[in-house]
This record gives sequence, structure tokens and C-alpha cells, in this order.
Amino acid sequence: MMNRRKSIQTLVLGAGATALAVHSCAPSAEAEGLQIPMANPLSYGRTPEEAAHDQKIMAEQYFTAAEMTTLAAVCNLILPGTEGYKSATDAEVPDFIEFMAKDYPDFQLPLRGGLAWLNRQSNLKNDTEFAAADQAAQKEILDGIAYPKPDTPDHQQPASVQFFNLLRNLTMTGFYTSKMGIEELGYSGNQPNVWDGVPQEVLDQHGVAYDEAWLEKCIDQSTRNTVAEWDENMNLIS
Repeated sequence: MMNRRKSIQTLVLGAGATALAVHSCAPSAEAEGLQIPMANPLSYGRTPEEAAHDQKIMAEQYFTAAEMTTLAAVCNLILPGTEGYKSATDAEVPDFIEFMAKDYPDFQLPLRGGLAWLNRQSNLKNDTEFAAADQAAQKEILDGIAYPKPDTPDHQQPASVQFFNLLRNLTMTGFYTSKMGIEELGYSGNQPNVWDGVPQEVLDQHGVAYDEAWLEKCIDQSTRNTVAEWDENMNLIS
């Protein structure tokens, strides 16, 4: 499990987390004329229209309490908590999926139908709801839908397989876009770097060179935080 989780982290980082960008783009908080009510963290970086939309769907509840329990059980089987790692429910992934189901209604029927399917299979095989079954019995059911048929397009996979693919993707998205998941990846965001000019071998290759006076003014990293000054003829002073 530990190696599998490390592999997942590598895939997420290697792909630049593009697959985790579901509905993640938001306008800058500094956008002209945009007022951000910072007392509400859900409004950060949202336009007034987006904030109103979020508040509306946050006031609603799509999944029942029983469905949320089943959802939590499956999410924790996908990303379980182990020594040194948090679980999907630690990062409130079921709440994220509940939000996504309301924000993107096309998710609703596949998710609700899939959860009902899990409970039906568990009742038929184990005479109990999925969340109440032991972990071995839960995994046996999931093993039957966790591996899509090779060379079969996604939309032609059995509905149960499509459900699990969707839920697995949402679980990964919810965890690795949470504060907890980002910390686990060790992602620190954009960081300022130091540029010390074009490498000498590249300059030699093209037969060009830096003006020594400009090197001192533009490449000296000891002065990188100094604000440039210009004379009246737009010549760089320092």
C-alpha cells in the first residue's frame, strides 16, 4: 500500500496535477473592482456571482446520511490512512464529492446509482450494507469493478466500472487538492529563483557576450532586491 501511494504521488507530480484541475480555476483576488469578503473562506478568489452560486449549493444536501456513510467507506478504501499518511476522510473528501455532485449535476446519477449498486451487491453477498461489511468483503466487491476492460472505450465499460472510475478520480482530486494532500506531495507552489544570465557556452555558441557594465547592474544577485533607477534619458543608473 505504501509503494502504491508513492506511485500515485509520483503520477500526480509528474503530470503537473493537470488531472486534478477540476473546476479549480478562479480569477485573481486582485481583479479590478472585485470585493472579497475575507470572513468567508469560500469566497476567496470568487466573483460575486460565483460566491452566490457556491453559497446556494452549500446550503443544499444531495446525498443522504446513509449514502455519505457508504461514500466515506469507499473513499477510505481508495486512499486509506496508514502510518505517515492521512485518509480520504481525514481530508474531508466525501464532502468535496458532495459539493461536486451539486456543482456538476451530471455526476449525480452515476454516483447515486453506483452507491446503491454497492449496497445491493453487499446485501446479496454478505447480507449487510456495504459500509457495515468487513473490509475483506468490501474489497472483494470493489475488485470486480476496479479494473476496466482493456481495449474498451470508457463509455462502453460496464456502468459499475464507470462509477468506480469516476469515484476514484474524484477521490484523488479531492485529496490531492486539499491542504492536507498538497502538504503530502510536498508541493510548495511558485518560488522565486535566481537567474545568473545565459550560460557562457551558449553565448560562445552564438558569438555574443554581455556588456561588462550591464553584467554588474543586471546579473549581480547581491542587488536583486534593489529597485532600478533610470536617468532622464532612460539610461539605467543602477
